Amino acid sequence: MTSNYSAFGIPPAILILAFLLDMTIGDPRRLPHPVRIIGKAITKTEIFLRKYFKSPSQEKMGGILLTAIITCSVFVSALLLSSLLLIFLLRLSTLFLSLLAGVLLVYLSSTTIAIRELINSAGLVITEVKNKNIETARNNLSMIVGRDTRNLSEEGILKATIETLSENLSDGIIAPLFYLAIGGLPLAMAYKAINTLDSMVGYKNDRYKNFGWAAARLDDIANYIPARITVILIVLSSLLIRLFTRSPIHPFASIEIMFRDGGKHTSPNAGIPEAAMAGAIGVRLGGPSAYGGIIVQKPYIGTETEVDYLAASEKTIKVVMFSSVAGIVISAVVLYARGIYG
Repeated sequence: MTSNYSAFGIPPAILILAFLLDMTIGDPRRLPHPVRIIGKAITKTEIFLRKYFKSPSQEKMGGILLTAIITCSVFVSALLLSSLLLIFLLRLSTLFLSLLAGVLLVYLSSTTIAIRELINSAGLVITEVKNKNIETARNNLSMIVGRDTRNLSEEGILKATIETLSENLSDGIIAPLFYLAIGGLPLAMAYKAINTLDSMVGYKNDRYKNFGWAAARLDDIANYIPARITVILIVLSSLLIRLFTRSPIHPFASIEIMFRDGGKHTSPNAGIPEAAMAGAIGVRLGGPSAYGGIIVQKPYIGTETEVDYLAASEKTIKVVMFSSVAGIVISAVVLYARGIYG
């Protein structure tokens, strides 16, 4: 390791070990997790701010303050902590302190990515559908999507699973890797704060349409580049899967459908990886979905060329895994180059 590494550019070995740790333990509930801490901070700060920002125009200002307070606090905290840990890791001769700092850096870095958690959660849904336990599949799905799941058919369950795998590949895996590669732990943690804010207050309902406006807009900005990188990785992964496994997957259709349907989604980012995935595995996503008992007419994305949505969902898992590994490798190379030439 060289002294060129800093809080804004962790050693690539830390990233590789973080990936291995995430794939080994995932997100154990017994260990403290930064995202859970951020979530509690958001809740308490929202309660405090709502006492003083009550009208619609005031709510928007309160939401801007909430977003700024949480994001800046997380960024500064991560900057100070990662700087301290890197000092112990790279500059002190005490073996115990260096090992402890390295372990903490690996753990904190692993909490920014969620590969095992995403694949396991989706896998549980797919397994229950395969076993014809549709009610259990609906319950499992309700833990990872925002839509109503209690009336979904088998095909509807699998479509929703493919959609959440595609979207979370971008904002749960590739985006954190992107920010780890360009800005180290502080930027990756700040991104997780933005993403958590959006998931908690970035709704368009009466309660949050003003208060959550800033969080939702900042999340759109933060995910703009990672969503498009995700498309490249989906296409690359589809090509590799087709070459090495002879699986009926369509890398070139992935590009075609992304350009055709990627902009149909109300989100400027979510539709991009969904369209690329839909083209790769030959399914049609979107359509009417229920949220809080209200039917939302979502645009259709993709062209249905495969009728077996169970097989398509299993192919989606493969694409997510291949894309995640590719993202890790590319990020490690970027960090290595920054450490040598930075």
